[in-house]
Amino acid sequence: MYRFHSGLATDDRAWGCAVSVTKYGIEKESLRDLLGEARDGQSQLPDFQRGWIWDDDRVRSLLASISLGFPIGAVMMLETGGQSVRFKQRSLEGAPPSPKRDADRLVLDGQQRLTSLFQSLFLDQPVETRDQRGKPIKRWYYVDMQLALDPNVDREDAIVSLPPDRQIKKFGRDSVEDYSTPEREYEEMLFPLSRVFRSSGWRRGFQKYWKHAEDKMDLWDEFEQNFVDRFEQYQVPVIELGKDTPKEAVCQVFEKVNTGGVTLTVFELLTATFAADDFQLRKDWEQREQAIHAHSVLSGVSNTDFVQAVTLLATRARREAALRDHPDEERAPGIGCRRADMLALQLDEYKRWADPLVGGLETAARFLHSQHLYDARFLPYGSQLIPLAAILTVLGHKWEPYHVRARLAQWYWCGVLGELYGGSTETRFSRDLPEVLSWIRDGGPEPRTVYDAQFAASRLLTLRTRRSAAYKGIYALLLREGARDWKTGEESSIAGYFDASIDIHHVFPQRWCKDRGIEPARCDSIVNKTPLAASTNRSIGGAAPSDYLRRIAQGNVPRETLAEYLQSHLIAPEHLWADNFDSYFMTRQAALLRQIAIVMGKQPSDDLEEPDEAPTDYELVQADSLAVFPFDEALSKPAVATW
Repeated sequence: MYRFHSGLATDDRAWGCAVSVTKYGIEKESLRDLLGEARDGQSQLPDFQRGWIWDDDRVRSLLASISLGFPIGAVMMLETGGQSVRFKQRSLEGAPPSPKRDADRLVLDGQQRLTSLFQSLFLDQPVETRDQRGKPIKRWYYVDMQLALDPNVDREDAIVSLPPDRQIKKFGRDSVEDYSTPEREYEEMLFPLSRVFRSSGWRRGFQKYWKHAEDKMDLWDEFEQNFVDRFEQYQVPVIELGKDTPKEAVCQVFEKVNTGGVTLTVFELLTATFAADDFQLRKDWEQREQAIHAHSVLSGVSNTDFVQAVTLLATRARREAALRDHPDEERAPGIGCRRADMLALQLDEYKRWADPLVGGLETAARFLHSQHLYDARFLPYGSQLIPLAAILTVLGHKWEPYHVRARLAQWYWCGVLGELYGGSTETRFSRDLPEVLSWIRDGGPEPRTVYDAQFAASRLLTLRTRRSAAYKGIYALLLREGARDWKTGEESSIAGYFDASIDIHHVFPQRWCKDRGIEPARCDSIVNKTPLAASTNRSIGGAAPSDYLRRIAQGNVPRETLAEYLQSHLIAPEHLWADNFDSYFMTRQAALLRQIAIVMGKQPSDDLEEPDEAPTDYELVQADSLAVFPFDEALSKPAVATW
């Protein structure tokens, strides 16, 4: 079956959702009745629909199309009164509020067309629109009667838009064309489109003004038949979704048909759903957002992330309750956080878990700090925060014992270094929550994330930028193992990290490597990079390691102490003093693999051959850092260690 919406034909498969053919109907309805329903509040907008104003040219084109009887596309409505979905409602822009009744139908597609037509044809006030530059303007819409009847004139050229005062100043002249009175409309034969559905009064005034002249009477009759009646008789295809259409289907249908409007997220849809019960989800999130984003490492948490984590907790609670009543795991509802699961979230479930989840996120920030992850820019996977926060919400204070933290850390690093949280992750989230909790609390089998994780030794040669989760992970791993700054000796702490502008930099400078033919795969890999303060990196420049180490040692850092600092980065000092890149690289690669094995609880695969996709070009060094640091003394201050 084919349907027409927004002037485009699509088959059932294009809708991307399981809307049964028995749940919607297609009828033609008169334009006048549709706009009357909007005026009376019988048709309204769901609250997730945002204001969207068409520009002046599109409004004129729309009016011209109707006057010619051309199709303008279907309107899609949702019948109200169903049990599965309720939305807060609001009137079309320009329509009076309707406090006395709920709407019979909600507009899913066609908001822009209906709003433009309602304001231009039903209201005695100028239409809110935009000019060609997007600037908001107001316009009255008229039709030049004589031009509209001229077959050689494009109908759009007959549709005239006038400013609010209905006066046009001629360019380069002092004269003004004034159409602000009915008499001027009659004289210029400009018919106001706001009178198209109640034209009899204007017609009488027009005929009286022209003293019932025969030629003007004939002009009106022809105009009425070929223009006014087209509006009176115009039929609009209306697709009406049944009131029992699932919430997920409403969401997907809306996104399919509103390609030019606002993309509808799960959060937007839940906002409109909860608003039907007088709960302002957006305001609630904005208040929680302040507390969450106060932690730099959590600054990337979005409202959808938050709802997804709440859904994990709510579906787990449903499953636990079902198993208590009927201990049948096959029949108990599953744990999930896919789109359908989030859309099925109930308001009481959100209220039950939102506060505990904020606490779980704050605990997640503490856990990440303990792993020396302080900043969302360096967080390997922002998505892994969702199951992490849910797990910590359930654990509460029981996350603090050493053995619990150790297993939580192993799961976390397996996810990071195994690079398991890219792409679609909802299924992994729904497994992580029960499996990690069982592993930690009950001694159950290791979670699939731990079991699935693998790290190939050759991967070190392809980790060059922080676009890779494993790259960020190894960077954090070095901080976790106590990497000290080479000039100050400071370990990274949450205070010192930001004070000293810690970032990742080359050990053997790229310029030095290029001059000696060191291939990009090794020069720019994570093996040849380490976290350093910005001031320390500036002192390195492009010099040979032996040269910059000598300068650092001359700055009152004893050579033995400097050796300890280098070793804290898993670097053998003698290879740097000898400027021996090959020995340095081999030794540090082996050291990194040992640390990876420790945090993952398993050995990397023994594959040290250069991979086929090894890079052949040097990276842009400045692109490796997300921050640009000014050359001033403020950045050279020693960091204050707090741990």
